[in-house]
Amino acid sequence: MNATCAMDYGLGGQGDTSLLSPADEQRWMLQYLPLVKRIVRQLSLQANQVLDREDMEQIGLMGLLEVLRRYGAPDEQFGRFASLRIRGAILDELRRQDWRPRQLRQQVHRIRDAIRALARQLGRRPSDEEILGHTGLDAAAYQDYLQAECCEAIESLDELLQNGQEALAGSTGGVEEAVLRERLLAQALERLDERERLVLTLYYQHELSLKEIALVLNVSDARVCQLSKQAIAKACRLLKEEG
Repeated sequence: MNATCAMDYGLGGQGDTSLLSPADEQRWMLQYLPLVKRIVRQLSLQANQVLDREDMEQIGLMGLLEVLRRYGAPDEQFGRFASLRIRGAILDELRRQDWRPRQLRQQVHRIRDAIRALARQLGRRPSDEEILGHTGLDAAAYQDYLQAECCEAIESLDELLQNGQEALAGSTGGVEEAVLRERLLAQALERLDERERLVLTLYYQHELSLKEIALVLNVSDARVCQLSKQAIAKACRLLKEEG
């Protein structure tokens, strides 16, 4: 679906002070289309076996249209609010299609349990080489495991950002909820160490993929998955404490 098609689905929405006209909706949709494309590019590296880019763009555009109708004319806060909703719309569809089948999830749990057992045996965090030797995984399978682990962590944080803090917003509207989530995320980021904060900033605010973050940090794909999972786990814990 192209941007024009997405804009044809209209029920009318409420902006800050007035309804957006169809012409205004079309203008803003076209202006924020690059944001949709960036988020799709980011997510497609970990979800292209379930949805192709065209389908993801269609879903993202519908998420953008929903945001415009709830938010009204965009201001300086709109981009981040829209990013959350666009990501949420795509991730909701991925979850609906069970993008990580039960068999894969069970395999991830088995590997995770084996790594934890090895860590207890060694009394420390095992190295990648020790994990490969203990689990019998080759380098490619281990990378797949790390990617799956990281995707689970990302889903957890996304769910918190989209839904987990709604109770704090009371009866306020969607815009106020988004501002609250943004504030909570900023507070959580401030309490991470420098590298952890950089990983999440690059992912959520600059829409870089995990592979692109690895290039920026000059680390392996495996290492950036580990850093991302570590940062996300800490951010989730801090967000829950704030909640």
